[in-house]
This record gives sequence, structure tokens and C-alpha cells, in this order.
Amino acid sequence: MNYQLKMEEILEQNKDKTPTLLLHSCCAPCSSYVLEYLTNYFDITILFYNPNISSCEEYDKRLQELKRLVKEMPHKNRIDIVEGKYEPEVFYDIAKGLEDVREGGERCFKCYLLRLEEAAKYAKSKNFDYFTTTLSISPHKNAQKLNEIGEELENKYDIKYLYADFKKKNGYKRSIELSKEYHLYRQDFCGCIYSQKLKRGE
Repeated sequence: MNYQLKMEEILEQNKDKTPTLLLHSCCAPCSSYVLEYLTNYFDITILFYNPNISSCEEYDKRLQELKRLVKEMPHKNRIDIVEGKYEPEVFYDIAKGLEDVREGGERCFKCYLLRLEEAAKYAKSKNFDYFTTTLSISPHKNAQKLNEIGEELENKYDIKYLYADFKKKNGYKRSIELSKEYHLYRQDFCGCIYSQKLKRGE
């Protein structure tokens, strides 16, 4: 399925409205293009919920960069930020037995679900019109799996999911350009200790 086209269909359906969107964000660089794009269509609340991040220092650095980006970049509609709990023990619990699985495998899929489900529950509790995530902008993330999880959660919590593959239409390229423009900290690993070890060749 072409998730970019599916998203464009949803945007067209809402062209005369400004619906609310709960956007799960992993970091400022990935959020940059997504915010630039979606602020034309939604009032956005960003949920920064990433228990996979390996340390408090890394977590706070990414959060502060996201706050700075939202403050500095222009946006047509409202953008707010909600800070989720930093609870790495929840991530380590779902990763048990999958510590040595390659990046992009089953451990990552469980991590997608962990973060997207928190977004879906929050969006439902606050009566948002839609929820989605910035994760699909990364070439290292499985957009099909992310959207399948989003659809499952849409049905489970009765909250509409905004289908997306933000790397399409040069989205990833644009995120790099915006990262340079705003001098954003671009981390070289997804956040979890297992990804970090792979980067170091351990």
C-alpha cells in the first residue's frame, strides 16, 4: 500500500477543517519535516514518549532539541508538546529475549507497538481526532509495520490513525536540510542500548 497516498486522501477529506493530531515524536530531526508538512493541516500536540532511549542524558538532549525546534520554526497552526514518562524498564521488559536480534527485527517491532500504543491511549483519552508517529521518516524504520500497528490500534482504541510514510516525496532529504538549517543534534543510533552496541560493533 502507498501510505503517502492514503494520508493525502485523509488530508483531502479534512481540507475544510483543522482537526487535532497527537503526533508521537522520537527526536527533533525526524520531527522537522513532519511538523513543517502537517502544521498546514492540523493543530498538533507532540507526545515525546521514548522509553527505549538508553540514558537520561540522551533522553533530555533529544527532548530539549525538540522544544527548541518547535519554538524556532514557523508553523501555521498550533503545536504543543507533552512530555511522556521516561520509563526505560518498560522497554527492557519488552526486549527480554530479543537483545541480540538485528536492528529492524522483532525487538524493534515491539518497540514500535510500545510507543504507538501509548500515543493511541493518550489521543483517545484527550479526544484527539487522529494520532500518528514521526518514525516512518527514517529509512531504517519499517513503514509497513508501523502502519499495520497503527491500524490495529485504531481498531482497538477507536481513535483514527493517520497513515503515513514520511520518507516519501523527499521527506527524509528535507529533514536533513532542516536539521542543518536549525543546527539540530542528529544522533547516529535509534536510542536503545542494543542499537548503540551494534553501531560500536559489539
